Amino acid sequence: MSTLTSKSPAIKEHHQSIATLLAFALIPLSGFATDIYIPSLPTMAGEMSVSNVQVQLTLSIFLISYGVSQLFIGSILDSFGRYKVSLASLVIFAVASVVIAITHNIYLIYLMRVIHGVTVGAIIVAKRAYFVDLFSGEKLKHYLSLFSIIWSTGPIVAPFIGGYLQTAFGWESNFYFLAGFAAVFAILELIFSGETLVHFSEFHFQKIVKVYVNMIKTYSFTLGIVMLGLAYCMVMTYNMTGPFIIEHHLHLTPVIAGYSSLVLGFAWMVGGFIGKATINRPFFKRMVVNVVMQGLFVLVMIISVQFVSNLYSMIFFAFIIHVCAGYTFNNYFTFCLSKFPKNAGIAGGLTGGITYVIVSFLSYGIVNLVPAKDERNLSYSYLIFILLSALIMFFIFRINQKEKMPLEKLV
Repeated sequence: MSTLTSKSPAIKEHHQSIATLLAFALIPLSGFATDIYIPSLPTMAGEMSVSNVQVQLTLSIFLISYGVSQLFIGSILDSFGRYKVSLASLVIFAVASVVIAITHNIYLIYLMRVIHGVTVGAIIVAKRAYFVDLFSGEKLKHYLSLFSIIWSTGPIVAPFIGGYLQTAFGWESNFYFLAGFAAVFAILELIFSGETLVHFSEFHFQKIVKVYVNMIKTYSFTLGIVMLGLAYCMVMTYNMTGPFIIEHHLHLTPVIAGYSSLVLGFAWMVGGFIGKATINRPFFKRMVVNVVMQGLFVLVMIISVQFVSNLYSMIFFAFIIHVCAGYTFNNYFTFCLSKFPKNAGIAGGLTGGITYVIVSFLSYGIVNLVPAKDERNLSYSYLIFILLSALIMFFIFRINQKEKMPLEKLV
């Protein structure tokens, strides 16, 4: 493959530590872009005179565009560089955020959310590549191990901030915050960062497609991505319905909705930590225990609604279910990347891209099938995802037996 020398300014050596901190700080941007305005969803629907489903679609549209962009953005970054694409994306993201804040046209907001998804995809993939470009060995391994933990800060902190912004200044303030965040980081990137790619590669579309096709034909890999999608669907379905249940059904404030999302974001992080701690135990056995635990808790949740239904009971059961979902995601993400160690970059982009596409379509479909009404409907949504997870996990186990690749050797 022929290469071209980079013509973009490289990072100055005395700025590298700051540039690295900036790269880490941008990793949670996707979580901020979705979770910060979750407490504002009911207010947005009311002030724009649109249905709950229409405003929930803003989340799905972001996830679709974010997921699809990851499928091809890596090759674009290899051809045109990380720095300029990432910097331009930050500026475009900020402008799109301001447009959302000043308009009450839901269809224009949809368009801006598509732009959000594409630009965030470019920023996140570029920052992942930043670490691979500059570091190697144990230092690279150390940095990569921090990604999932740092990413989790977005779903934890964003709704907390969003709840207060909504109460004090209205839903528009969430998007002004995103615009300011992106603008500040664009300025800092301009001052302290630079191009990390030494040689630009020519874009070979056919070779890239061939690699993608070979990966997708590996059914255990494809079904593993489905498991990732089902796990994150549980979180996203709560994000799309929880604020309506809390604010409309339980008659509580957006601040309470923000606190609740913060707690459940922490649950996802706990699941990831437990997954990392149990990484050396037999894969299939621990995943069976995990899905059985989820199933039992959702059944108890369904039964308990007959006797008690309040914020504390809903958050208690959702917390356990989200811990298990975080555990599933942590394990199957490792599972998928372990399938193609020689193409970890492409496998990572494909895994992330398809996962978010699955989440966008499936979560939106479930929200339409089981509307945001009360804790009972939320429990039914969880049950659907858990049953699908058990079915997909069974197929993965059977396929790996045929491939003669023990799951325990993959993680």
